[in-house]
Amino acid sequence: MIVQWRKSSRSGGTSDEACVEVAGLSGVVGIRDSKDPDGGRLAVSGAAFGVLVEEIKRGRLDRL
Repeated sequence: MIVQWRKSSRSGGTSDEACVEVAGLSGVVGIRDSKDPDGGRLAVSGAAFGVLVEEIKRGRLDRL
């Protein structure tokens, strides 16, 4: 299976920026670090990913 990873168009495109990439997989959403594409990955349900995105948008996961 070929996986199409993509990152936000707002990421800036430089290699030194912290960014994640996501991929739609069979029944789940894959998440990985764009700076370490061969490293660890997460797989979460579409519903869990939706909650994560909403929490990010609301600023609830911002570092203090």
